[in-house]
Amino acid sequence: MKLEELIKAIQPVKTTGNTQIEIKQICFDSRLVAAGTLFVAVKGSASDGHNYIESAVSKGAVAVVCQTLPATLDNNVCYITVQNSAIALGQLAACFNGFPSRKMKVVGVTGTNGKTTIATLLYHLFRHASYKVGLLSTVCNYIDDEPVASTHTTPDPIETQALMARMVEKGCTYMFMEVSSHAIDQDRIAGIEFDGGIFTNLTRDHLDYHKTVDAYLKAKKKFFDQLPAHAFALTNEDDKTGRVMLQNTAAAKYGYSVRALADYRARVHESSFEGMELEIDGRSLFVHFVGKFNASNLVAVYGAARLLGMDTEEALVGISTLHSVAGRFDTVYSPDGITAIVDYAHTPDALKNVLKSINEIRRGMSGRHRILSVVGCGGNRDKGKRPMMTREALLGSDDVILTSDNPRFEKPGDILKDMMEGIEEEDAKRILIIEDREQAIRTACRMATAGDIVLVAGKGHEDYQEIEGVKHPFNDKEILKKTFNK
Repeated sequence: MKLEELIKAIQPVKTTGNTQIEIKQICFDSRLVAAGTLFVAVKGSASDGHNYIESAVSKGAVAVVCQTLPATLDNNVCYITVQNSAIALGQLAACFNGFPSRKMKVVGVTGTNGKTTIATLLYHLFRHASYKVGLLSTVCNYIDDEPVASTHTTPDPIETQALMARMVEKGCTYMFMEVSSHAIDQDRIAGIEFDGGIFTNLTRDHLDYHKTVDAYLKAKKKFFDQLPAHAFALTNEDDKTGRVMLQNTAAAKYGYSVRALADYRARVHESSFEGMELEIDGRSLFVHFVGKFNASNLVAVYGAARLLGMDTEEALVGISTLHSVAGRFDTVYSPDGITAIVDYAHTPDALKNVLKSINEIRRGMSGRHRILSVVGCGGNRDKGKRPMMTREALLGSDDVILTSDNPRFEKPGDILKDMMEGIEEEDAKRILIIEDREQAIRTACRMATAGDIVLVAGKGHEDYQEIEGVKHPFNDKEILKKTFNK
């Protein structure tokens, strides 16, 4: 593609050099530059691409997009200065791939908890209705029925636009994607033209990056502020920040709720570990999900489907066929009557919601059923939430085992020490500390008897444990299965 055509997608401040050159690829990582590359110098949180312009040119970059020109210019290179190179990167990637988001209905889901569930269930719902659909999610990306490994909640703009182009090529007419606060803050979704946005909730998370809850909120809100007038903004009325998301959006505003009046409403009638009887907009159905937080997720899915034009009956029938996403309230049963639940809950609010749902079901069961929770916290992340996770586990469980999660570059013992900060001596009597995660899971299963419930929280779908920068094979659900079948 000619550079001249690509430049039309951005708003350059100044262009120096020949714009008639052919561009073979766009790149923001100087290590990947080859002959015919348009190199975009992005100022990141860890490094500044402007420091690598000279290196990119030496490797064959024929054009450079930057916010500040280098001290020395190469006469054979075209330099384009812009106000924000991160935004320009997304716009250029979209143009290079033929603006794929214009050829599909694209809906983004943001919030602290529930993003993966809602995006994935929308993907399955629309596939059930015989549409070709794309998905970008934490667990796995899909180009209709083709799985593509996921490395980030929201990929970089070049990867995202290339995946979307493949979706269009395969005939996809809808795409659902998780939109992380990091991606919004770093303008990684620039160039995607959304037809809808869904807000789930906002609780403490990612403060290692955003520093304050207010900054975290503003990152989420930025997504809705940027939605176009033809799009819809569907927000959770049960979350106090739900309406904040809608304050400055040009999109059509809608709400969903499990507690109050809203455009789309759900109520839970009965629950068990197999599912619950749910009422959505006055219609009863059985769903293979548990807990009010999942009722909230499902009514958000229903509301989005209706706003995208799906018939009421088709949406409800489709929802009744759906099953939980991998690692989200994922149940495993032992031969002797123990119920184990694997859940991705890695924030205090998510852990609270999962345990609340388990306790609600337990109250409807006859006999005594203990809840044993295995909980950890990730390393190199928000340290402030660590004791909060322990307190939520204690509030909702009979016994708690604290263990390692993904320690990354921290010592597991230091993380566990943080998790015990401020815990009263009486509460500490209900806590076991077992650093080895597999041993912790096996211990919880050995402590449990028939009718008890074991919750393994924090890692969910993940099939690895990250230690000192190395990802070692590890899967909570597989450990449970092996333990129960011994």
